[in-house]
Amino acid sequence: MIYTALTKKALRISFEAHKNQTDKSGMPYVYHPFHLAEQMKDEYSTCVALLHDVVEDSGFTWNDLVEAGFPDEVTEAIGFMTHDKSVPYMDYVAAIKNNPIAREVKIADLRHNSDLSRLDTIDDKALERVEKYKKAIRLLERM
Repeated sequence: MIYTALTKKALRISFEAHKNQTDKSGMPYVYHPFHLAEQMKDEYSTCVALLHDVVEDSGFTWNDLVEAGFPDEVTEAIGFMTHDKSVPYMDYVAAIKNNPIAREVKIADLRHNSDLSRLDTIDDKALERVEKYKKAIRLLERM
């Protein structure tokens, strides 16, 4: 992981936002953004990886991140990654292609979320989700 003042701020916010959440297997959810951040190669993508679900899945708002001093490149990418449920999923994914940071983080996110070994039980719903994520990865990888 890249450790800078900015990424440490993102680490703290990510932990605060997700500290009481668990994933589908009951594991601490915060491991997921930490795992994505470990794969990033620069400061801004590391911040986005850490914060990618903060607005969507916690009490933090996009404005909170702006007020915390994150640069426009980071908050814009987080905006792309925050799924407005009124937007069809594949349209949301297609829009992410317009932002290189969001695209890189989303591909890592989808790959991690497609890892069935993370689950205790693999049911039809999990298999359907993986197929949806595979389609999204193909869309994002097409240039």
